[in-house]
Amino acid sequence: MEHDKISSETVRADFNDVNTVVHYARAAHFLGLWKSERLLIARFFPDLSAPLLEAGCGAGRVTLGLHEMGYSQLWAFDFAEELLEQAQSLAQERGAGDIRFFNADATRLVRGPGMPLFGGVLFMFNGLMQIPGRENRRQALRQLRGLCRPGAPLMFTTHDRDVSPKEQEAWREEAARWERGEQDPRLVDFGDRYFEDHTGRTFMHLPSRAEILEDLAASGWTHVFDELRRDVTAESRAVREFSDECRFWVCLLR
Repeated sequence: MEHDKISSETVRADFNDVNTVVHYARAAHFLGLWKSERLLIARFFPDLSAPLLEAGCGAGRVTLGLHEMGYSQLWAFDFAEELLEQAQSLAQERGAGDIRFFNADATRLVRGPGMPLFGGVLFMFNGLMQIPGRENRRQALRQLRGLCRPGAPLMFTTHDRDVSPKEQEAWREEAARWERGEQDPRLVDFGDRYFEDHTGRTFMHLPSRAEILEDLAASGWTHVFDELRRDVTAESRAVREFSDECRFWVCLLR
């Protein structure tokens, strides 16, 4: 039996699913920015007046958090129309109608009318890793680079295959399945996962640290920082329940 590979359209449909929309809308309304996100955003994006872009904004959790922190020139996009509608609605509800939301695919970005060269970009909550295909993820990094001015930081997060002995053992077993050709036939690259739970269906690529460093170099970004969330700060129980451990990355356009 043949299985179609996971594609961007698969991911778009999953993000537009009602269960997924409700999950992310609740986080935007009630969770907001994590403590670790606030600390690192303040550190690497010190200019509140710089135009910032959030890629993969979802239902607006991070974008609205940035607005609350005082950032005054915010643009945000997502390719899932239902999530974007939630973000726009929440922004109006919270008096943040000056945020410029638009629908776009990170791998096919076009500079729109009136769009500035951005002084920084954020691609949070593993959004970059929900793009199927390594070359597509590199293309997204290149596209974001093209919208930024020199010196602009890019912050994003990923999971990490080496985060714990248990995770390392699980990936050794997965590697053996790939060697035997017994992996989920829908997956594109080693490191991919596709699963379903109460929040809906989720595609996620879990990279190694070396893989991300290679991708940044290949797409024209200069790595300046990476650290596991647990080493940045201790998070609340609500954040830990919402998100597994992740690694923060910051790179610069030079």
